[in-house]
Amino acid sequence: MSGVLVVDFGAQYAQLIARRVREAHVYSEIVPASITADEVRSRAPGAIFLSGGPKSVYETPAPLLDPAIYELGIPVLGICYGAQLMAMQLGGHVAHTGTSEYGRTELRREPVASDLMVNWPTTTCWMSHGDAIAAVPDGFVVTARSPGVVAAMEDPARRLYSVQFHPEVAHTERGAELLGAFLHHVAALPGTWTNTSIIEEQVAAIREQVGAERVLCALSGGVDSAVAAALVTKAVGTQLTCVFVDTGLMRLGEGDQIEATFTRQFGVELIHVKAQDRFFDALAGVIDPEVKRKVIGELFIREFEHVARELGAGDQGPRFLVQGTLYPDVIESGSGHAANIKSHHNVGGLPEDLSFELVEPLRALFKDEVRRVGEELGLPEEIVWRQPFPGPGLGVRIVGEVTRERAEILRQADHVVVDEIKRAGLYRELWQSFAVLPAVRTVGVMGDGRTYAYPIVIRAVTSDDAMTADWARLPYDVIERIANRLIREVGGVNRVALDVTSKPPGTIEWE
Repeated sequence: MSGVLVVDFGAQYAQLIARRVREAHVYSEIVPASITADEVRSRAPGAIFLSGGPKSVYETPAPLLDPAIYELGIPVLGICYGAQLMAMQLGGHVAHTGTSEYGRTELRREPVASDLMVNWPTTTCWMSHGDAIAAVPDGFVVTARSPGVVAAMEDPARRLYSVQFHPEVAHTERGAELLGAFLHHVAALPGTWTNTSIIEEQVAAIREQVGAERVLCALSGGVDSAVAAALVTKAVGTQLTCVFVDTGLMRLGEGDQIEATFTRQFGVELIHVKAQDRFFDALAGVIDPEVKRKVIGELFIREFEHVARELGAGDQGPRFLVQGTLYPDVIESGSGHAANIKSHHNVGGLPEDLSFELVEPLRALFKDEVRRVGEELGLPEEIVWRQPFPGPGLGVRIVGEVTRERAEILRQADHVVVDEIKRAGLYRELWQSFAVLPAVRTVGVMGDGRTYAYPIVIRAVTSDDAMTADWARLPYDVIERIANRLIREVGGVNRVALDVTSKPPGTIEWE
């Protein structure tokens, strides 16, 4: 499949561009700025995007692009930093013009022909830059300006294009139209990246990878593992055995929902491993969140290895393990061109001596793509649209040592939060809504007596893909109902707080 490479210059913009390209039904992949022209040529992409980034092209060091990439004849669209880099590397001039632009800015089309902006009126775009293109390289024509600044330039003969603004953000009017013009008109890429094509491609890949061998699937109750299991079931049917490991860190009623879906609806063999004691013993005294993730991740795998040994003697047991790893998991766990923000238990938390070969059919997908694939596969709405749940479960929502008591308090508190969010009709509007338990105690007064109990923090965010998120402005009456129920119904809780931190600077989960 001829897709798109998005060159990452060190900001969240690369992920957003990649998602917007996929929304136009074209496959996209994020690559580091260190990629060479030979590497690009070997991948044979249909187009290349140069993302925005936090640096100035004149900083030392600043991320650069192999100049030979511009000579490959592949359509290139530079965005913000990518636009300035293209201008500088091809002989133009980038400077501190004294005209920094941040936020919504008026975009005015120049009276010249444009491949990207056909019949555009004056519109609003989203800018975020300090430097600006002061002189365009030879062969380029300025096609749009913002007040005093080059906003877009094109060199159709070399198939090179640049925009100073961010067409990938929702604040830019007609941004999707511009991206579509570049992908479908300039690069002539067909819109073949669809739910059906994803399923067909992954089913074929799974069959080729596992052949006639048996496969284990790690089911957690979340949408990712559920869709992965459904895909593998479609590919190899009864060769699949699903395993639900009850770590003691799951949500209320998790096991019952999993059994109802996969044994009754899909007819999948399901093994329920009750491993609460082993997980709580392993987590005793552990406070550091990275250590928690690695402890949980390793023990998780050991449980599957034990199941595999029980299912077959010697080499006859399953050697393939299915996981619901997503593209953002890989990015956040560090991938050579992205910082390691946190280790996901199914990426950075895996033991080095893993005895399974991993099957990860969702590894290239964002969450919204996973949901659409799940719907196409016939999974029930309550699973497809279930809010994301971290692989380590409640273990990374307890800030401090994980104990049975704290896990049970948090499980009940989380149920209250989600229940009230659903009652208010907000569940599908929010990316995530859950409870956090900091392992500290606070003084309170209940029934004219002193209490010394745990606080619960309400965490609710809106997001498109979890790469960035904003704290949700929950109605006061909903917050009040949640707080009243937490204090009244959950033993061991005497205080409720609301987290109003966005991502960045925070992450969605507390650990």
